[in-house]
Amino acid sequence: MSAKLRLDETPFVLKEDEATCQPHISYFQWPDYVVCALMLLVSAGIGIFYGIQAKRKKASADDILVGGRQMATFPMSMSLLASFMSAVTLLGNPAEMYNYGTQFVMIGFAYIVTTPITAYLFMPVYHRLELTSAYEYLEMRFNKAVRLIGCCIFTFHMITYMPIVVYAPALALNQVTGLHTYAAVSIIFVVCIFYTSIGGIKAVIWTDTFQVLMMFAGMMAVVFKGTADAGGFGYVWQKAEETGRNEFFNMNVDPRERHTFWSMIVGGSFLWTSTYAANQAQIQRFLTVPTEKQAVRFVTLIAIWINCVGLVTLLLVCCWGGLVMYAYYFDCDPLTAGQVKASDQLLPLFVMDTMGSLPGIPGLFTAGIFSGALSTVSTGLSALAAITLKDFMVGACKMNLSDERQAGLAKWISLIYGLISFGIVFIVAQIGGVLQAALSIHGIVGGPILGLFSLGLLVPWVNWKGAFTGTITGLVFVAWMGFGAQAEAAMGHISFPKKPLYTFGCNCTVGQPPLPPPEGYPDVFPLYAVSYMWYSPIGWFVTTLVAVLVSWLTKFNDPRQMDRRMLSPGLTKLMDSLPLDWQEKLNWPLLSKEKEDKDKNVSGKMIFLS
Repeated sequence: MSAKLRLDETPFVLKEDEATCQPHISYFQWPDYVVCALMLLVSAGIGIFYGIQAKRKKASADDILVGGRQMATFPMSMSLLASFMSAVTLLGNPAEMYNYGTQFVMIGFAYIVTTPITAYLFMPVYHRLELTSAYEYLEMRFNKAVRLIGCCIFTFHMITYMPIVVYAPALALNQVTGLHTYAAVSIIFVVCIFYTSIGGIKAVIWTDTFQVLMMFAGMMAVVFKGTADAGGFGYVWQKAEETGRNEFFNMNVDPRERHTFWSMIVGGSFLWTSTYAANQAQIQRFLTVPTEKQAVRFVTLIAIWINCVGLVTLLLVCCWGGLVMYAYYFDCDPLTAGQVKASDQLLPLFVMDTMGSLPGIPGLFTAGIFSGALSTVSTGLSALAAITLKDFMVGACKMNLSDERQAGLAKWISLIYGLISFGIVFIVAQIGGVLQAALSIHGIVGGPILGLFSLGLLVPWVNWKGAFTGTITGLVFVAWMGFGAQAEAAMGHISFPKKPLYTFGCNCTVGQPPLPPPEGYPDVFPLYAVSYMWYSPIGWFVTTLVAVLVSWLTKFNDPRQMDRRMLSPGLTKLMDSLPLDWQEKLNWPLLSKEKEDKDKNVSGKMIFLS
């Protein structure tokens, strides 16, 4: 690390198989194993505690799936926060900064845009209807076919996403300890399935709260110690400036550009709104608080301020960690020199190089990575149990199950989905960067699902035929784009140049750099070259456009025949404020508003008396 940067040195990126340096493997000391074991034992212990409580109280399905709608606001906010702090974030974001620069940081503004949209337009409706599965709403608003298509898309989404966030920490553990990757995967899945299946959503929420602390502690230790070892804040920033990594306002409007200011703000807002407002894994947490009023207060105050600040803080910490890594390895890139096999292993290597001699610190880092995986997967398993039980078994198959029977089945369903996800890990192992893989899945399924829920809450004229056709069309269209892009990338037709990487300071022999990638995309169909960050808004737009056209062709819904509780309060307030002649032309349900006001007054009196 003592070699100085020569300004006349030619930057290049080497292929992994051209490097002759030996792979780097370090091993834990016993304090590191103790820290990791304690984190896993505490998580399992929380599951045992709530499992015993559930057995003593003969917990109902409502207790298992939504905590009896009696969870406090603070642990709920921590649980919501933990769901975004996945191992994908902790490993993928630093690698993104290291290879491509800081443009991705601007997605933090998308977090800020997303939270009020969710708070004021979506969540009040879900809580007002006292749902267990978010997809129950789709049957109330449209019909059973629309409900089932939403459930199927979500199930596919989570089954493909969860293995990614488990494989990532297993890869990290393999790098820092030499433990076999699939042994680590097995440990994570066993612990996660255990406390989720026996403890229900209460165990998930409280383990999330504990795991948030572990994640922050691990990343903060890495960043503070790493910054000092790399040469200090000024030195880190200087090295990033010298190679053009400090890039925040790339205003290029070309959608083929991998990351720009516009793709981060617009694409990121659609991406995260679909995760917050149209995803059972998140909505299920919101539904565990007691009243609609409290839910709105929780979303606006906690999710906007604590959750949003937490997300942005973690984003900045992870991204700074990527720049610190580059400053530390600027003269000998470990990936191109063959010391690691994938970008996702850079951060674990950095931890062992800078803190391997400090007992317990590598263990703390790995415990934080594990926590990110556990929190995301446990949430996914709980959500899948809810929709399988409520949407497929009770809703679609009309199975007459007692409340006690449903509670028992929910635990077994979590176990089954955990085993399925474990099997898919072996496929995920063949995928490259975990960050882009995860966000691509989010974008492909998130846009159409967000479009479906947006149509239900915000466009009362759309009928079930339009909603169903629009969702299928949007999903197929974006999936075609995504899989087409993957095929083109595999053939070498699509490549994104990395920022300069150097190997002149390596203490081992490296091969010669390959020819630079061709400029532009001469042989690629234009839609295949579109950045994955635009998948979500494109999916939303196609879904919405097709749904409106089909509804127009098959006759629009009459809003006067609808229950106003199915519509977003933001929409009803806007429509009620329009002139009366406009309302009449739009068939706005004036009479039902009077009924809603009466019902609200009666409900308010009952709540006050109780």
